Amino acid sequence: MMGGGLEATIMNHYRFLNHDEVQFDFIVQEDSDHVPSKEILDAGGRIYTVPSYKNLPNYIKTCKHLFTEIRPDIVHSNMNALSVFPLRAAKEAGIPIRIAHSHSTDNPNELIKTTAKALLRPFSKMYPTHLAACGTLSAEWLFGKAAMRSGDIHYIHNAIDLQRFVFNQDKRHALRSALGISENQFLIGQIGRFSTQKNQSFSIDIMQRLIQIDPNATLVFLGIGDTMEDIKKKVVKLGLQSHIRFMGLRNDANAWYSAFDALLFPSLYEGLPLTVIEAQAAGLPIVSSDHVTEEAFINKQLITSVSLQSSPAVWAQTLVDTRTTSNRTTADHIAVLQDAGYEIRDSAHDLQQWYRQISSRPKA
Repeated sequence: MMGGGLEATIMNHYRFLNHDEVQFDFIVQEDSDHVPSKEILDAGGRIYTVPSYKNLPNYIKTCKHLFTEIRPDIVHSNMNALSVFPLRAAKEAGIPIRIAHSHSTDNPNELIKTTAKALLRPFSKMYPTHLAACGTLSAEWLFGKAAMRSGDIHYIHNAIDLQRFVFNQDKRHALRSALGISENQFLIGQIGRFSTQKNQSFSIDIMQRLIQIDPNATLVFLGIGDTMEDIKKKVVKLGLQSHIRFMGLRNDANAWYSAFDALLFPSLYEGLPLTVIEAQAAGLPIVSSDHVTEEAFINKQLITSVSLQSSPAVWAQTLVDTRTTSNRTTADHIAVLQDAGYEIRDSAHDLQQWYRQISSRPKA
């Protein structure tokens, strides 16, 4: 668990399950850096640590031993193409229900990762008894069109507690005041782990052009990750320290959507990004890359999609143009998302019902 959108989606559902009927054992790798241990344990869950999948033989061996010992009714793997490994261990341990859950796609620019995923994808249906995905793009990417046509894929929305993200003027004022940002200044946010996929380096290029249009504009990063130090060095090199803020991993991200005037989302690839759903709940205008699936664009009036081939100057001007926002306090952004299935209480109930349904069917 690394504190990103995938982990948030898992925990969102866990919080709203009936733990008298469904309980989770969390299998986390030893290099996980953001496991909400207290919350899990307080809710009656258990946490087991296994080696990193990078030590593959030891990882599979440990998982098999663990599954044999604890005998779960279901193993639900959220590791995308890498689900091959824990589900192989689960099958060898005799676990009857094994779910492969796809949350992502791939990116041709990440050659090593994409090659590894391509090698694993043909095995994606070898070990699971059931298939799940957050959307059709991620489903097709991992499981293929034939699986989609057959109706074998169960869709689990990246749902959220919608009311937590309703625009709040008091939270907006408090966070902006803490940053020394006035109501008139343009405050842009980018939320997500620091990685090649999330493309924060391009965000810095955009900001370099944006301050030529609006010298008071500021970009706030929420998140941590492997590329963060490189991004910080780039900010210093370009002399943008007064325009870029690094806020780290936060437990109040919902309030930051109220503080921002726009969300910047230049990802190279995505499955169905939780951040984009959260921003729409807050009525926050979003400038997104054209590599994000349109399935995530529920409230289309809030979304502007820009080609990743476009220059930073085009992105900067697009951000400026979004500043004439819709009325965030009166528009019923929540109802649109609820109707589309993104209310966590409904999604958690559906997940619980699905677990019950598939557990009643014998599988090989």
